[in-house]
Amino acid sequence: MPANVRIIRDRVRSVQSIKKITRAQELIAASRIVKSRQRVDAARPYTEEITRVLTALATNASNLTHPLLVPREQVRRAGVLVVTSDRGFAGGYNANVLRKAEQLFSRLREDNVEPVLFVMGRKGIAYFRFRERPIAAQWAGFSEQPRFENARIAGETLIAAFTAGGESTVDASELANVPNGVPGIDQLHIVSTEFHSMVSQTPAAKIVAPLQVEYVEEGAEHKLLPEYEFEPEADELLSAILPKYVNTRIFAALLEAAASESAARQQAMKSATDNAEDLIKNLSREANQARQAQITQEISEIVGGANALAAAGSED
Repeated sequence: MPANVRIIRDRVRSVQSIKKITRAQELIAASRIVKSRQRVDAARPYTEEITRVLTALATNASNLTHPLLVPREQVRRAGVLVVTSDRGFAGGYNANVLRKAEQLFSRLREDNVEPVLFVMGRKGIAYFRFRERPIAAQWAGFSEQPRFENARIAGETLIAAFTAGGESTVDASELANVPNGVPGIDQLHIVSTEFHSMVSQTPAAKIVAPLQVEYVEEGAEHKLLPEYEFEPEADELLSAILPKYVNTRIFAALLEAAASESAARQQAMKSATDNAEDLIKNLSREANQARQAQITQEISEIVGGANALAAAGSED
């Protein structure tokens, strides 16, 4: 077999092996999308209900002085939680999130606000480490199957940093007393990917703290809230529920990010599988053409040799 034909067929076998891998990844991602969407749908009623209860508490509370509700007079530092994936092969999923985060960083710096970075996912951690960006806290290992415990651990750190930000100043000596060694922050943003459909996932940057409470006015065209009798008082319950609400929002963002990651990976692996099939067809065609050219050359050499022998015999 000619060397060039052998090389082409080796490439075909290599691409066929890659195609098997991408096809398997596509099927795995497709199965995980279903589970991820089910988890998003299962968590939505809890999120809606805790929002209704929080609105009722805020409407009946005598004062709203909780640190998570009071905007800071001067915003010096803003925490940004960036949610990325732990694995690659997800197309532009991570690149889009990181691009959105960079845009938020630029906007904060224009407002003379120092960004404080919090990262979820190995891809985001590697991205910022490579660029030597300081990371205040990081979490990884659960991007495809997040649990509420993961959101709670991150939420406690973020809430502690936000609460400390209302009491700390810009002096470095005071920052040493902040819980978990994380600088105090005056705002909290989260950058993650929202899942809309199998073909539509968009990165978004949202502010998580301070929370914006919507008041329900009498006569307003809203669905009436149920009448509650709070025990203990609404103010005390509000202080207990607000951290849970922040954790719930982080968990909801993680669930949507997981569904978006699986959808992006399924699309990327499908495109890779289709490209592998096209490449195999082109390489097979190229190998056949090379083989046919070699056969034609061999036939021409045989015919030429036969003619030469015949001419030599006729001369004798």
